[in-house]
Amino acid sequence: MEYRTITTAVTAQIEEKRSRFRCDLTPVETEDDARRAVEQARKEFWDARHHCSAFILGPEGRVERSSDDGEPSGTAGAPMLDVLRGSGLTDVVAVVTRWFGGTLLGAGGLVRAYSEAVRAAIDVATPRTMTLTDEWAITVPHADAGRVESALRTDGVEVVDHIYDAAVTLHLLSHDGHHLGAMVSELLQHDVEPQHIGHRWVRRD
Repeated sequence: MEYRTITTAVTAQIEEKRSRFRCDLTPVETEDDARRAVEQARKEFWDARHHCSAFILGPEGRVERSSDDGEPSGTAGAPMLDVLRGSGLTDVVAVVTRWFGGTLLGAGGLVRAYSEAVRAAIDVATPRTMTLTDEWAITVPHADAGRVESALRTDGVEVVDHIYDAAVTLHLLSHDGHHLGAMVSELLQHDVEPQHIGHRWVRRD
């Protein structure tokens, strides 16, 4: 299982009939994170008339929210959310700040402008693919821990934690626990059985 988000926050700006639309696109993990991003834009750009927003959260994009923030209903938040959906991104919030330029854009003009602002930000963002990976634990003697870890890393296995006790327990990310066990067993010349301890989302690219 995998999903796509963005690596870092980005900004893009468009202009429509002298109204400026600035989109801040930010990676987030929770609704609180998303709402903080909206409030940050509201505080930073206090002189703007509207701070419309949309966000999608979760590996399957199950949490979706949007706000028109005073624009006519359906002309800002919903179109922004549609653009996010179409991009395939999740764990991301888009906040579009609008400075009014003196000319009314009409419902169609607003929909186009808010949508284009989000698209412009997505175009300059760097995507990141996250994949769900099995996490394993193996326990080895202190004297062997260094060479075991070195061999695992050389084989492309990610070592994410070390627990030092009477022996050393290594936490590893791999889709193939059988391969881990066979590899470490061969190194140590005795059977080593990796323990499956859960899953982690990890960056694939």
